[in-house]
This record gives sequence, structure tokens and C-alpha cells, in this order.
Amino acid sequence: MEVTISNFEEGSNYDIDKEVKAIDATKAGVKGLVDSGVTRIPRCFVHPPENVLKSSSKSSNISHQVPIIDFEGFESCRRSEVVNEIRKASEEWGFFQIINHGTPVAVMDEMLAGVKRFHEQPQEAKAELYSRDPKQRVKFFYGGVVLTKETAVWRDTVAINFQDGELDPELYPEVLREELSEYTKHMTKISKTLSELLSEALGLRCAYLSSIECMDTQALAGNYYPLCPEPDLTMGTTKHTDPSFLTILIQDNMGGLQVHHQNQWVDVPPLQGALVVNIGDFMQLITNDKFRSVQHRVLAQEVGPRTSVASFFFPGAANKLKPYGVIKELLSDDTPIYRATHLAEFMGQYMSTGSSISVLSPFKVTRPC
Repeated sequence: MEVTISNFEEGSNYDIDKEVKAIDATKAGVKGLVDSGVTRIPRCFVHPPENVLKSSSKSSNISHQVPIIDFEGFESCRRSEVVNEIRKASEEWGFFQIINHGTPVAVMDEMLAGVKRFHEQPQEAKAELYSRDPKQRVKFFYGGVVLTKETAVWRDTVAINFQDGELDPELYPEVLREELSEYTKHMTKISKTLSELLSEALGLRCAYLSSIECMDTQALAGNYYPLCPEPDLTMGTTKHTDPSFLTILIQDNMGGLQVHHQNQWVDVPPLQGALVVNIGDFMQLITNDKFRSVQHRVLAQEVGPRTSVASFFFPGAANKLKPYGVIKELLSDDTPIYRATHLAEFMGQYMSTGSSISVLSPFKVTRPC
């Protein structure tokens, strides 16, 4: 089924649910729209003008550049320096890039190529994986979290959910199976390294975060942002924070990722071989606001496509009802900023409020006047 703007009524007869369902029915995603030759984007992708302002900081001032942390020597002579840089970046930015981290550049490049190859397959090769069922562990869909009634975004995603335990690699899409298997091994390894360094940056004992099962399990999203005929009307990803403990991302050289810092949008420039790391909402909760989760977004662009792969680290399914609260060593005046919660409740709140609204607010402790 070909979808264009002419398929839908304008003005008072417009029905966003009908439009979303019609695009869903094609099982072709945003790329299917582009391949059909659309020159105008469907109305369900159109965002309020104030949400798509493309201004960003191009300043050469180092205080407005996302920190880049060199991991060279972190296991020996430079460990304290690296820990201090992570602490500063996590407190002031919530975002940083790391280089010389041990994950081979070839593995990262092959993973990006595999995700791109998946999305550029013929529509019929992807259609059997098309789904919005939260229980489906390997799926393909377009447009972000439509279930929360947010405006759709100009993006397709292949998502892998590891949270219910081991996932048979035979369930991975064949076109990127090898790349995915190798890449996730390296992400597991670097997440353990980061848990050690973040623990030390918090003044906790080594690998404390791993000891409370914060970063043992991941979900993965392989994102594809086709070129957009009207990029000033929509977004690749709307402003949001991640609900995770930690997110690790690789991106190609197309650009478009931005982080909100000191009331302005700052570009996160592509850097060959770098991993982009950002603090998630759950990490902010257990660290009592010491490490901050910050809003970020991806611009829609007339050039493209853009490809990225995000790995999200959460407690495992066995711990989804385990309470997580502020780490006692990080309490000030014995009063936490947040009450304890568990992953099932936390993610339920996230899905009900939408990604653009802070999921942390309902968990704040009410203080006496």
C-alpha cells in the first residue's frame, strides 16, 4: 500500500489515528514513504514550530563542547585522571564521548553497516518483523513511541530486547546477525568497565554499580533516519531523556545528535571510533541527582540517511520488582530526593507519560514545609 499525503483528509476531517494506522499497515516505515516519492511529510509527523528550532551552539568555547574522554591508560597510570573527567562530565553534562575504549572500530563500523543494510532491504524482507507489541523481543517499527500519543518522528528502528534473559542469536535478523552477536559482546564488556569507573567517580567502592545489577542487561535500538523532504517541520527524535541507568551509542558521520546544555542545544559531533555515553533517569535517581540525565534529540535532515545504534542498560528481568532507591552513601542529611521504585513501576510511568516529560517527577520525595 503506497502512502502519500493525498491518502488523507485535511482540515477538520483530519484523523491522526487513521493516518498512523495507514502507515503502520504498509509495514514499510518511514523509508517506505521516502521510496514512494513523497515530497511532503504526512501530517502525523508535523511538530509545533517551537519544537523544531534547529539552532545549536557552534561555539569554539570549550565549555560548550561535549566532553571527549581518552581511556588510554585508564587501567594504570591515568585511572584517577579518567575517573575525574567522568565525574565532571556526568555532573555537568550527563553526556560524554569516549575514545581508546577497547571496542574495535571495525566492530562498530560493521554494526552500523549491518543496521543500515537491514533498513535498506526490500520492504517485504522486513515486514514479518514489523510490530508495536511490547512483548515481541525482535521487531521493526517507525516513528518513535506512538503508543504514548506523541507526534511521530522521522525514524525507523529495529529493536532487540534482551531483558527477559538470554536471546537465541537465531532470532536476530539474519542480515545483521553476525555483527550484532559480536557487537553486544563488546558492549557488555565496556558497560562493566564504565560501571567500575562511574562507581569510583561517585566515591563508591569499585564496581558498586555492577554489584547492584544496574548494568547487566541491555536493550538495543538500530535507528535509521532517511532523508526528509521537509526537515524544518519534523524531528528525527524529539527531545527526551533515557529511562535507563546508562546508554551507549555509536553514530555514523551524518551528524544531527544534540544535547541540551546551559539552555541551548549543543551538537554531539561524529567522531570516528568514539562511543557516546549518557546518564539515564534511573542513574540520576539512585545517585540522588549527583549524576544528571539530560535531554537530547536528533534533527531531521535533507541529507541522509543517518544510522545509529543505542544500547540501553537496565536491571535484568529477574530484578524488575527489586526496589532501587538512593545509594545510602550519597544521601545528604539522610534525606533522599527520590523514593525507592522498581523497574516495572518506573517503566510503566515512562510509557504512560511519554519520553518528552520527565519520568523522575512522580518519584520525588515530598518534603515538609
